[in-house]
Amino acid sequence: MSLAASASGLPAPSGLSRRRSGDGAPVPYDFRRPIQLSREHQRILQLGFDGFTRQATTVFTSALRSVCSVGLRTIDQRSYAEYVDSLAPMTYLTLFSTEPMQGRGMLDIPLDAVMSCVDHMLGGPGSAHQPKRPLTEIESGIISSLVARLLREMRYSIASIVAIDPEITGVEYSPQFAQVAGASDVMVVIEMELRIDEVAYPMSICLPFSGLHPHLAAAAAPAPVSNRERALRAEATELLRDNLQDVPVEVSVRFRNTRVDPVTLTSLVPGDVLRLRHPASAPLDVTFEDEAFAHATAGTQGQRLAALVVATQSLEDESSPDTSHPLSQEVR
Repeated sequence: MSLAASASGLPAPSGLSRRRSGDGAPVPYDFRRPIQLSREHQRILQLGFDGFTRQATTVFTSALRSVCSVGLRTIDQRSYAEYVDSLAPMTYLTLFSTEPMQGRGMLDIPLDAVMSCVDHMLGGPGSAHQPKRPLTEIESGIISSLVARLLREMRYSIASIVAIDPEITGVEYSPQFAQVAGASDVMVVIEMELRIDEVAYPMSICLPFSGLHPHLAAAAAPAPVSNRERALRAEATELLRDNLQDVPVEVSVRFRNTRVDPVTLTSLVPGDVLRLRHPASAPLDVTFEDEAFAHATAGTQGQRLAALVVATQSLEDESSPDTSHPLSQEVR
């Protein structure tokens, strides 16, 4: 795998959609910002925020009484300055607490989407062309109840990762004034798409990576095994071991291996005698998958050939050839 450094020093675009493309193209890598959000952690966040987008769809649809949908786009790691620069100069930013995590989070909804929501909730048509201005006191009260419902749904969706109780701590219209973290602090950005009457708006949630990472690592760790699970596993192991004892396998009874050089092997003709390196007094090998596990002597049982398993000789007795009774086999 090749890594290409960005010549301009700008952050490289990444995310779930880029990593799933499978086109094999090299992804630019910024060595000033090492990747810390693993794919496993992204997968955990994706499962949580997939549930959030489904619940957010219900919240918007019921509050606006119109056809709405929320879909997950990417989950990415960025610095706080990069995230702020990606937002519109004037937007609706809701700042909220992330206890017990350190730091604060932000929910960004474009100002025209917020105005459209207020228009719908007041009985208007909710047209796409909305004024870009700060909300009045009445409009702020209306939209704050909707945002509070969204934050409650987020709390339920990521409860398996971290049990936070988000509370709204402020609202900002300019991203430059939303001092949630330092410019170089690493943040986890969840980008979504909000659709209101077929009009698409970008929506995002920003969470502190330093506070979220320990909980992601704990969620990705294997769950502790209880005494009951341990007993069930031991019982399953014992049952598997007992059943394997009754599985039939094919075994072979054969002489020991004999090494023959290629010249001798290629010159063999019918009637030649090939000397075997198997002492006349040594038992035959009982093998399975070319592995000897027992020894036996040749015999018969009725009209059928048979082998009688005998005690294993010592390695010294087995390795010492008996030249007084050589064995040979006629090549046919």
